[in-house]
Amino acid sequence: MRKTIILLFMFMSIFTGWHHVTAESSADQEKILIQKRLELYKQIEAATTIPWYYFAGIDQYERNIRRSHKDIPREKGAIAIYYPPEKWSGSLNPNLEDTNPLTISLLGGMGKDGNGDKKADQFNDEDMLFTMADYIRTFGVSEDYIKIALWNYYHRAKAVDIILGNAKIFRHYDRIDLKGSSFPVPLRANYSYRSTWGDARGWGGKRIHEGTDIFADYGVPVKSPCYGIIELKGWNKYGGWRIGIRDLHNNYHYLAHLSGFAKNLKVGQIVEPGTLIGGVGSSGYGPPGTSGKFPPHLHYGMYKDNGKNEWSFDPYPQLRTWERNDRLELKKK
Repeated sequence: MRKTIILLFMFMSIFTGWHHVTAESSADQEKILIQKRLELYKQIEAATTIPWYYFAGIDQYERNIRRSHKDIPREKGAIAIYYPPEKWSGSLNPNLEDTNPLTISLLGGMGKDGNGDKKADQFNDEDMLFTMADYIRTFGVSEDYIKIALWNYYHRAKAVDIILGNAKIFRHYDRIDLKGSSFPVPLRANYSYRSTWGDARGWGGKRIHEGTDIFADYGVPVKSPCYGIIELKGWNKYGGWRIGIRDLHNNYHYLAHLSGFAKNLKVGQIVEPGTLIGGVGSSGYGPPGTSGKFPPHLHYGMYKDNGKNEWSFDPYPQLRTWERNDRLELKKK
């Protein structure tokens, strides 16, 4: 029995140590990958004069799209920009794995040689990034021309807005390793919440509840949970005073029923985890200024954009994660 206990203890020690080493190794690999991405962006900037943060914005958008589509394969390297084989090689090309820049060009493909090896490889990071840069460069290198290039490539205004928002954030912080989160109300506040996504709602017609309600005292500070751009600010007859934040993962965060907004907050502004955006309130269910038709609470909704559509999903698990992370950070202090 004693021998069994000792063996079990040894096994647990080995497993725990292995798990710790694996986690550290994974974190190190992620740092290396992020550094490689940034180096690639700046390398192509030097070759084309297109600012690096636009490549970062496009790559980030495409990476999120890949995570949202099962029919698009995961990237093999550091860069996530996806070119369908017929787009890369040319729709008239019988060889959809063609790497010859000349035949690709003659048959209407986009693929370019970005590293001078005389191949246009749709899985090579430098070739993938340079191909996008070369396409943009045919329009121009100022933001107005880049915006036109993105519209012609994606044919979707929302895609253009998200990419330019990503680029604005990366430019502001001068880095791409932007992580972290914040629970939207202070942990010291008196608050409560449960999963209410999908519950029936009756005011204004039959509909479902697209979010989680965090009940708290009137005026309790409401914070941004993430790095992002304020996409929307103002009044809505359902949500009252509300804010919409687009994060770096193609998620749209909708915070409603506010008592008011933080001073000088405006559409297009960059926010980060913990940025004050307003206070808990009971606004909504009527014309501008309507308040008090229900107890004060923060309506928190999340929507995912997959490059084609945007849909609501349950924010409750994410809120629990942010809350837990904030508690762990408090314990460290």
